[in-house]
Amino acid sequence: MESEYRKGYVYIQNHFAGIIAETEEGYSFTYDRKYLKREDKAAVSLTLPLREEPYRTTILFPFFDGLIPEGWLLGVVSRNWKINQNDRFGLLLAACRDCIGDVCIRGEIK
Repeated sequence: MESEYRKGYVYIQNHFAGIIAETEEGYSFTYDRKYLKREDKAAVSLTLPLREEPYRTTILFPFFDGLIPEGWLLGVVSRNWKINQNDRFGLLLAACRDCIGDVCIRGEIK
């Protein structure tokens, strides 16, 4: 099993849905088993349909990367939290706690 460096807890409509993690190989996203049993479950995105097996990639999943602020707001986030703009996962964890839309990323399980 690959080591996890940092991880975030993914919520869909305030329901814990899964974990995104930075690993030795890149990134992984895994839906929570309890979430998959919910009647009202929904996929985090069309590119990450519901399934039990983890998704793995060498780059940050485009859906999650798209949650990160852009332009002047990215500069504000980077300066205020002292996060390098190239640290996309760090920006995701810091800036996506309260995103517009159904999905948010938190540092702990609520």
